[in-house]
Amino acid sequence: MKPVPTDPSIDNSKLIDAIFDLFHERGDRLYGEAVTERSHAVQCASLAQAEGCSATLVAAALLHDIGHLLHDMGEDIAQRGVDARHEDQGASWLRTYFPDEVTEPVRLHVAAKRYLAAVDPRYLAALSPASAQSLALQGGPMTPAECARFEASPHARQAVRLRQFDDAGKDSNLPAIAPERFREILEAVVLPQDQRRA
Repeated sequence: MKPVPTDPSIDNSKLIDAIFDLFHERGDRLYGEAVTERSHAVQCASLAQAEGCSATLVAAALLHDIGHLLHDMGEDIAQRGVDARHEDQGASWLRTYFPDEVTEPVRLHVAAKRYLAAVDPRYLAALSPASAQSLALQGGPMTPAECARFEASPHARQAVRLRQFDDAGKDSNLPAIAPERFREILEAVVLPQDQRRA
């Protein structure tokens, strides 16, 4: 398996190639849903693109679960009662190479699930079994104070949109689409090398 880049000075093209390599090498994991990580990522990005979202939100939709691909804890961690905090791991890795408009919705997409579960009973009732199981591990629905803090985030609205794509992007009957379809999107939003954050 190819190593995940950690060098802030990596060429943009090589970085994006490494992201696609990660999807192809580890993206066949199912993580409790009926679709693979790779298919889920592509479906989420396709939904965002179809709604005319910004390039940064489309990129965030594609990359939101990359933390699952970065850890080596297996597909069944939720069944084992473990929360890998994939949102933090993914955002932490991405923030070297991408702007906050990409990384903050990624970091907040689990918080957005907890928020929506707190403010919308229909949302909570409609969660897939795997998502409901992980919600319990992630802290359950937010308290009113947590909701207020979440709403104050400048990236809360985008995180909620990303969460909605996340919940919808689980159709096992859709034909497979390669993540490379979104190369131009990633190229448009990746930080120039002189703006990278170590």
